[in-house]
Amino acid sequence: MTAGTRWAAPGAVRTGTGYAPCHHGEILQGVFRDEHGRCRPGLVTLPMSEPGTHARFTPAPDVLAVVPADRTKALRAATLTIEECATQCEREPCGGVLTLVGDIPVGLGMGSSTSDVLATVRAVADAFGLCLAPDVVTRIALSAELACDPLMLDGRPRLFAQRHGRVLEVLGEALPPVVVVGCALAGGAPVDTLALPAPACADSDVDAYETLRAQLRRAVRDRDPALLGRVATASARRGQLRLGHAGFETLTALADRAGAVGVQIAHSGSVAGVLFDPAAHGARRRIRRCARDLDRAGLPVTRTFTTFPTPEEFAHGAAHSRGDRPTGSDTPRRPARLSAL
Repeated sequence: MTAGTRWAAPGAVRTGTGYAPCHHGEILQGVFRDEHGRCRPGLVTLPMSEPGTHARFTPAPDVLAVVPADRTKALRAATLTIEECATQCEREPCGGVLTLVGDIPVGLGMGSSTSDVLATVRAVADAFGLCLAPDVVTRIALSAELACDPLMLDGRPRLFAQRHGRVLEVLGEALPPVVVVGCALAGGAPVDTLALPAPACADSDVDAYETLRAQLRRAVRDRDPALLGRVATASARRGQLRLGHAGFETLTALADRAGAVGVQIAHSGSVAGVLFDPAAHGARRRIRRCARDLDRAGLPVTRTFTTFPTPEEFAHGAAHSRGDRPTGSDTPRRPARLSAL
């Protein structure tokens, strides 16, 4: 909340709602050069349509609050969005109560904070009868979080500078078709991203990331699942140097045994995925065997989904062991079950 802000009566502002999905970690994350040759941390996310966060903004006089009360980033986003919308509508900033309900596991690198923030921005803007432009939403999200995922943009794969809120490159129209068998490394323990060392920025490291960027661009252009898998695996191995996840070598070994095209991880969390080419011979059998082997190895399978539209469901297992995000501060945590898309 901005110091000294007086929250006016709601006036014509109505109750607004918003929704934002999450992602399943990254296909690629590292340090890249922008159009001016400057080094920028960047990432390419692996999007998911669910789970996500639902937000409701109910106007109220003389108060601005969020439920659950610990969602401080969402509260900052609400403050900034109210001020933006009030300016656009030429009104006084109004108060209100923001309520968030979601089932994205926290700390696993699935973009739970960005989902909270984006759902908040959309709910507050909806209350004012507005739909904010993507660059405005990005600016608010970056101010609320300091770094954000590109979930506010359309579904095209893009290299996004998460600390600068800039698109470094749109890689194409869609990721190559792959089936992702999701699981949790390190027992599903959350990762404190602020405690991690900064990504390496030596010229040799940047050159390596730029090579992966070019390969990913080609994989998207050619719709090549195998090349996508090689890029994701190389990025995951580099990320593992910072994260040191227990179970990573087991993950890659099981992926090789099952004939997968590669693995991907959340570079700021413990969620991971084994990537399969759906057109490969015996793909369904390979996927089922991989899910079984992961569970037996102590890497709990969370969900199986695809990068392409499909009416069919794939086998899935028990979800992230850290549990759902509670809908209230007094709601006990319970084991999450994230169904297949």
